[in-house]
Amino acid sequence: MKGVKLTIYITFYGLLGGILLGMLTGLFLAYRIPILNIIGSIYVWIIRGTPIVVQAMFVYFALPLAMGIRMTGLHAAILVLAINAGAYIAEIVRGAVLSINKGLVDAGLALGLSRLQVTAFVVGPLAFRRMIPPLGNQFIIGLKDTSLFIVIGVGELTRQGQEIMASSFRALEVWTAVALIYLVLTTVLAFSLRWLERRMKIV
Repeated sequence: MKGVKLTIYITFYGLLGGILLGMLTGLFLAYRIPILNIIGSIYVWIIRGTPIVVQAMFVYFALPLAMGIRMTGLHAAILVLAINAGAYIAEIVRGAVLSINKGLVDAGLALGLSRLQVTAFVVGPLAFRRMIPPLGNQFIIGLKDTSLFIVIGVGELTRQGQEIMASSFRALEVWTAVALIYLVLTTVLAFSLRWLERRMKIV
């Protein structure tokens, strides 16, 4: 249960950071904001092109040597999950925003709304409905990706399972229990997102 709590903690704060980073980057890419659009494109390209395990190793082991930035395994895990999820969420946001009919944007501007108001009150709500299914998939992936932080010594669910197995030598029981716990967590998350989809009346 200690590992479960840590897994949920990393997932919550990592995905929260990923949502904020992804939303901003996705808007930069969708509206092609000068300079920020280029920075966002490079960020997405690098993160999507490298494994999350390599990113975790880089943040935890390489940054202290290169820049003197030291952090605990827990903080490194949250940061890496946020950066990794943010790149994928950025593409989800970009696609959802660009899928909104341009006529709605023009209508909002014609009514005297500013570009920011159109984004917040016209494009935003419609795009959010379309983002929920792919966001849900990304959240589930993020939850399972926490198991990879075993490489930097974070005591999440998989690490706890490994330690129990090493002391008890009961591999079948331990890893079955770990798998079932992950299945329960992802199932709860999936059903919660389905409920949200129905509430938003997504068709």
